[in-house]
Amino acid sequence: MFHDLEIKDGAFVIADAHYSHKRPYFLEFLKDIYSKKLLPTQLILMGDIFDTLFGQVPYTHTVNQEAIKLINEISKTIEVIYLEGNHDFNLKNIFPSVRVFPIFAQPLSCNMQGKKVLLCHGDIQSDFSYKIYTSFIRNPLVLHLLRIIDSLTNHAILKRLDLYLGKKNDCKEFIELESFISKRVGDKFSCDYFVEGHFHQNKTLKLKDFIYVNLGAFACNQRYFIVKLNNDIQFLQEKIFSKGN
Repeated sequence: MFHDLEIKDGAFVIADAHYSHKRPYFLEFLKDIYSKKLLPTQLILMGDIFDTLFGQVPYTHTVNQEAIKLINEISKTIEVIYLEGNHDFNLKNIFPSVRVFPIFAQPLSCNMQGKKVLLCHGDIQSDFSYKIYTSFIRNPLVLHLLRIIDSLTNHAILKRLDLYLGKKNDCKEFIELESFISKRVGDKFSCDYFVEGHFHQNKTLKLKDFIYVNLGAFACNQRYFIVKLNNDIQFLQEKIFSKGN
C-alpha cells in the first residue's frame, strides 16, 4: 500500500464512467474542468473510466484520444490520481503526469484530516478464477497478441467488444450488497473509510470497523462526488453533471 497521498477538500471523485462514443457525457465533464467551469482541487479517477483502454493496444487509445488528451492537460495544473480498473489498465505510458495505481497497488492508503481512507477500483479480494482472469487480461504478451490480431482483422475484436459492452446494464441493483461486502472486506482491512466503485451501487454501509462506501457510477445519471472535509460520515457529496448547468 502507498501512504503518501492526501485527499483534498474539494477533490472530485469519479468512478465507472465507462466512457465510449455511446456515453459521451464524461468527455463534456472533462471539458468543463479543462475550461475552469468546474474547479476541483484534485481529480480522483476510480477505475473503469473508459469502457476499453489498454496500454498495449493503440486502437483503444485512438478511439479515446480526445478524453486522454484532456486528462493529460488537466494533470498539468492539478493532481490527478487514477486507480486502474478492469476496463482500463497498463496506463502509465498513456498518462505520464498522472499518478496511476494498478490493481496490485490497491487499495491505496490515503490520509484525510488524520483519518485513514482506503481507495480501490473494486476488483480486489475476488475469487481465484477472477484473479487468474485479471492477471491474464493485463499480461503484456496477451495484449500484444490482441493488438496484432485486432489489426489484422480491422479491429473486429474490439468492435465486437464495444457492441457487447454497449448493451450491458450498468445500473442494476445488487440485492445482497451488504452481506457480500461484509464477507469480502469486512474483517480484512484497518481504516476509517473504505471507498470503491466497480459495483455501481451508490451506497454507504456501517461495517464493524469502518465506513464502507460504494460509489455510484458516472455512467448511471452522470454521478460524481466532491470531498467535503467538514462532513463526517458523508464526506462525499453527490453531484449530477448536466451539460449547460
